[in-house]
Amino acid sequence: MKTHFVRELEPNQVVTSFFLVHNKQLRQNRAGRQYLRLTLGDRTGVLDAHMEIVPDEADLIERHDFVEVKGLVHVYRNRPQLIVHKLRRLPQAQVDFADYFPHTDKDAEELWSRLRAAVTEMGNPHLRALLAAFLDDPEVAQRLRRAPAAKSLHHATIGGLLEHIVSLVGLCRLCADHYSFLDRDLLVAGAVLHDIGKIHELQYERPPFSYTTAGQLLGHMAILLDLLRTKAAALPGFPPRLKTLVEHMVLSHHGQLEFGSPKLPMFAEAVVLHHLDNLDSKVESLRATLAADSAIEGEWTGFNAALDRPLLKKDKYLAGPEPAAREDRQDQ
Repeated sequence: MKTHFVRELEPNQVVTSFFLVHNKQLRQNRAGRQYLRLTLGDRTGVLDAHMEIVPDEADLIERHDFVEVKGLVHVYRNRPQLIVHKLRRLPQAQVDFADYFPHTDKDAEELWSRLRAAVTEMGNPHLRALLAAFLDDPEVAQRLRRAPAAKSLHHATIGGLLEHIVSLVGLCRLCADHYSFLDRDLLVAGAVLHDIGKIHELQYERPPFSYTTAGQLLGHMAILLDLLRTKAAALPGFPPRLKTLVEHMVLSHHGQLEFGSPKLPMFAEAVVLHHLDNLDSKVESLRATLAADSAIEGEWTGFNAALDRPLLKKDKYLAGPEPAAREDRQDQ
């Protein structure tokens, strides 16, 4: 049974616990001796670890293995690090996957109810029927309650995709209320559908999150487009031009060609969907980084890959001592 989680570790603590190997590298120090560098993780976070070893021992551990580790926690460059003394590979039968998959802290059934209510309230009968066709599908409903929204950048948790969709629906409704020329139902339909292909793009049955073969070969937009056309074809009288607009929103929601968007957004709701989707993903990434760093000393977080920068821990900064007053200097 797992006893210590990454977020609970404290400096100078001797730890014996189970972890998932996220990364493994065999390196050489300045003296020419080889050592094993690992990134270990569980549902609360990841940390770096290293172990002085002989080369043959590296072959016993592979990336994505579960391991039992005994080691000493210390702080290096204001980050916890584990100096490993003993290491052994764990049989999968001894592992509870729930210890290694991060979960959303939101209630999945409450999120689901909010999503269904937003669809029920839509005035456009065609869009309402299309979204209901997805949410009434038992496989979609079951997968959507568990799927992450990404491997790592944002909402990378069990239930993260549903959390992201519900959050984005809320942003779209607010934006449509503010900008009255927008088609509220079309914008909400784009929010509900834009990432549903991730239920088949990502693998979330065994830690860590990864891509399925279909996800690697096709991606979530192509997967969703196929589902969308199948669902729309089963709805009598679904307007072809409305379907084209929805398809465009799906294909353009990444916003830029270099970010994997096959098309640039080319009408108002598609442009707004892209920017609100980007906003929600970035704010969640920011929140998660600040939460993970809250117990670590210092006013700055580690590097946030989604935002391409470290972040100021504003509350710690404001609680710190005021800088000494500076006298204005005047040129003589």
